[in-house]
Amino acid sequence: MKKLTTFAAAALLVFTVTACGNNKNDNASNSPSSSSPAKPSATSAASPSASASASAEQPKEVKKIIVGTGNQFPKVAFVDESGKLTGFDVELVREIDKRLPDYEFELQVLDFTNILLSLETKKIDMAAHEFEKNPEREAKYLFNKVPYAYWKNKIIVAKDNNDPIETLDDLKGKKVYATATSAAAIQFENYNKEHDNALKIVYSNGGANDLAQQISSGRVYATVGDDFVLPLLDPEGKLKSVGKVIRESEILFLFRKNDPEQQQLADAVDKAILELKADGTLSSLSKQWLGFDATVSEK
Repeated sequence: MKKLTTFAAAALLVFTVTACGNNKNDNASNSPSSSSPAKPSATSAASPSASASASAEQPKEVKKIIVGTGNQFPKVAFVDESGKLTGFDVELVREIDKRLPDYEFELQVLDFTNILLSLETKKIDMAAHEFEKNPEREAKYLFNKVPYAYWKNKIIVAKDNNDPIETLDDLKGKKVYATATSAAAIQFENYNKEHDNALKIVYSNGGANDLAQQISSGRVYATVGDDFVLPLLDPEGKLKSVGKVIRESEILFLFRKNDPEQQQLADAVDKAILELKADGTLSSLSKQWLGFDATVSEK
């Protein structure tokens, strides 16, 4: 069974695959019996047929694909206590590897800021790190077509808050929390421009722990954020996301644009993702590593 390996092991595997499978059918054409002499046309046709059969038995070359990812994204791409690189994106790549016998995927850990640069300079062949599709990236890189996850931007409140909340309109007159210049702050500010400063924005430079404490203690009422990262911001489970999706982002893999081989690889990855969706593997991976199913769109 083909499996994802380290550099050294991968090299050995390629050698083994190449060394195997040189058995040709040397008995493809047998001598006809004396009682039934072969027609000249049949005899002449035997050689091309035997050649085609032998050619079909030749092993297909397995193409190695270097996949760039990180190791400091909890639950997505990180090193566990045993020293193993794992997480949702990592294990998904390993599952895709199992579904594509023509390719051998090898993970390479990079600093997040270097992943896309390494893709551009052909040091890697594919980027896997919860990359959100946006116009800026789409102009520069090739995305595969089938998302393997969705980031859903929702309102976040205290876990014991049972008020009926569906949209930002339900937060009018209440204190909402955001870090200055953050995506949440921009959303609130844009809303206030159109609704006569209906939201009372409380700005902070605090981190994730501060966010959970501010909302769960009641000092502020709500914020907005992606449900995908909520478990990372709130590991103790003091918060929850509610209401309708404000904005939804597709998460995909990245490849180089205007490269036929990269397009072929992206299409193969799409095929594997569709299989993983159909048999429930993708959903199971999400629940295992993220704690919920991030693979279904709510649009």
